[in-house]
Amino acid sequence: MASKLEAEFALQVRALKLPAPHREFQFHPTRKWRFDFAWPEHDLAVEVEGGGWSQGRHTRGKGFSDDLKKYSEAMRLGWLVYRCDAALIRSGEAIQVVMKLLESETKRRGNKVKSGILNFSTSGRAN
Repeated sequence: MASKLEAEFALQVRALKLPAPHREFQFHPTRKWRFDFAWPEHDLAVEVEGGGWSQGRHTRGKGFSDDLKKYSEAMRLGWLVYRCDAALIRSGEAIQVVMKLLESETKRRGNKVKSGILNFSTSGRAN
């Protein structure tokens, strides 16, 4: 089930007409690890980290350690994982970072975005 922060981020993705991400995407071939948002064609994932101020599962002992293993394995498999929190989402900084990452991955790979309507002009800005 999506958190309020994830729903807010998803609205920002749609508002900017970025390619639709996969939600709760299982990226690992044998583990049940999932990314909150993923663009597999770009090997880009977003993890919305809640509970930072309330001592949530992701900031304590085993949960924190398990997340480190997950992110290490994701890197080994070639994923770029962007982690963001409520402040980054609400300020709009997170969506701006993701937009730039999608743009740079598209240019780096020389491929076209397979979903959504994100097009980049020669100025490097999304249109």
